[in-house]
Amino acid sequence: MKITVEALVNAPVARVWSAYTTPAAIKLWNTASSDWHTTAASVDLRVGGVFSSRMEAKDGSIGFDFAGTYTKLVPTQHIEYSFGDRTGVVEFIPSEKGVTVRVTFDAEATHSIDQQRDGWQAILDNFVRYVQHEEMT
Repeated sequence: MKITVEALVNAPVARVWSAYTTPAAIKLWNTASSDWHTTAASVDLRVGGVFSSRMEAKDGSIGFDFAGTYTKLVPTQHIEYSFGDRTGVVEFIPSEKGVTVRVTFDAEATHSIDQQRDGWQAILDNFVRYVQHEEMT
């Protein structure tokens, strides 16, 4: 089953793309809640290149790595990747109001569909806040 989340970012597509694909930026926005953070991120932005981010609870009680391989890239437009036996797609869709970022990914069996959708949406919403704040500064 595929799950899709999306959000509108009021910023130019080049800025949105950069924030989504730059390790230093990823470390600042890649979290679903304030009690978690991303301690490390790496990006080799090319087909066959790998990416990873280390997400940890701020109290140090738990953490995990999210990693995969890029399978298709169209700069400022489209990213496809595999992670384990699952796949994901990120679309960057410009409009007069900004850029819609749409993420579609294969569901996993451990967490409910709602939990997965809510978690990924929370991360995407945090991404929007980060980009729009950075755009203003």
